[in-house]
Amino acid sequence: MVKSEVLTLVDQGLRLPLMEEFYTIQGEGFHKGTAAYFIRVGGCDVGCHWCDVKESWNADTHPPTDILHIVKNAATYSDTIVVTGGEPLTWDMGPLTEALKAKNLQTHIETSGAYVLTGTWDWICLSPKKNKLPVGTIYDKADELKVIVYNKHDLIFAEEQAARVNKDCILYLQPEWSVREKVTPLIVDYVMQNPKWKVSLQTHKYLNIP
Repeated sequence: MVKSEVLTLVDQGLRLPLMEEFYTIQGEGFHKGTAAYFIRVGGCDVGCHWCDVKESWNADTHPPTDILHIVKNAATYSDTIVVTGGEPLTWDMGPLTEALKAKNLQTHIETSGAYVLTGTWDWICLSPKKNKLPVGTIYDKADELKVIVYNKHDLIFAEEQAARVNKDCILYLQPEWSVREKVTPLIVDYVMQNPKWKVSLQTHKYLNIP
């Protein structure tokens, strides 16, 4: 298949730049502690300086993989599939989620919301970033809002974002891993004063699992 044909399939969402796929325990947010199969898609231009998977940013370094192959692997391991990145909404998620739902699988996404929401999702984790804010209707559809806290100003940003989500959206503050010892006490105090928020930790890192 020539390169132009491959790129067309990627544009159509029939192939995706697959960085990695693995079966593990969800470490963050509402579903933490539960088994899930993760599909990490390459490509992201949001550019968080503290991102711990910067190798995902350049989609060209990850092979354009047939979504049917991805779905076949996923269905072997788990009923719950988490699509993450990178920024998965860089690509059309419609074909992938259609194929996953055809296998009766639960579809979860972790996204900054920087691109228009595509796909059919059972759970949407919205983790907005200051330098490229969410677009479209994702605020109305998010099941959980997860704001990464790197410094005190991020608490102000968190409140700005919380004001935009739907009333049933669960609100989480999560310390950025590299400064967790500094910001975790700040988050704990804030949640105690503002109990609409919950603390999210990257428990998979404490457990030393992917």
